[in-house]
Amino acid sequence: MFETLIQKLQEDRYLTLETTPQHEPSMHNIIEKIKKFKIDTKVDGFTCTDNPLAKLKYSSLFAALKLQQEFKKPVIATVAMRDRNKIALQSDLLGANDFDIRAILALTGDPANMSDQPNTKGVYEANSLMLLKMIKSFNYGMDFAGRPFKIEPKQIFPFAVVNAYAKNFGSLEKKMNQKIQNGAVGIITQPVFDIENVKKLLEYFENAKENVDGEKKKAQLILGLFPITKLRTALFLSAQVPGIHVPQFWIDELEKAHSISEEEEYKVGMQLSQNLYREINKIHPKIHLMTANNKFDVASEIIG
Repeated sequence: MFETLIQKLQEDRYLTLETTPQHEPSMHNIIEKIKKFKIDTKVDGFTCTDNPLAKLKYSSLFAALKLQQEFKKPVIATVAMRDRNKIALQSDLLGANDFDIRAILALTGDPANMSDQPNTKGVYEANSLMLLKMIKSFNYGMDFAGRPFKIEPKQIFPFAVVNAYAKNFGSLEKKMNQKIQNGAVGIITQPVFDIENVKKLLEYFENAKENVDGEKKKAQLILGLFPITKLRTALFLSAQVPGIHVPQFWIDELEKAHSISEEEEYKVGMQLSQNLYREINKIHPKIHLMTANNKFDVASEIIG
């Protein structure tokens, strides 16, 4: 299952869909929405977020297990450094391994002070590079302290993230290089909205791989795609979210449509998003599709 996913990532077209577990003790509603739009037949796998914005949600690892069992598709479980020390991280990796949850997206995590839980403190023993190093240790049959396991874990496939935009793209190249050197098989970008931005990211990613050897050379950049169907979303992302660049022409087109009607606004935003999806598929068909609040109807329309 995972070997097939990685092979598609390295050699073929690749498409994953982000799911966000909810503030409830069940994955039933998400599973039913995926079935309703038959989106499981259109993607190669899923990801599960891990308490984004430090807001309490259903566990990403259990969510991955539920989706994997239901759809027989590989799921990449996000694990944030914010909430776990190195004991808890490794304990989770061991338990997940037993249930064949073996693709892990390593994140540092949003700040704990954003949480909806009172007086929450972040753990942050280190950033996501430490989790990548832990996974590397597991893949060599030992824990992070160098102690061999009596039973070797099944291979774990680590993923990482990177911003989609920076004033100094050299800083992104350095971060990509560090993550590739520490074993990331795929690096997912923040959402992109401009094909020129995409080309620049691909150029810097190739530079980041120049001084790596062996299997690490096979690491791939995965382009994040987030459909925008409202002007206010474009304005918020452009002004408030670091590492994302929404081009002015998107804002201008959505502004004109917004002045006509809500329906026109949606239509124009969807057209812009679909055009970008098609353009990316022409030059680098390795995409991670994200939506706000599990809007799988929007995701399905984008894929077509």
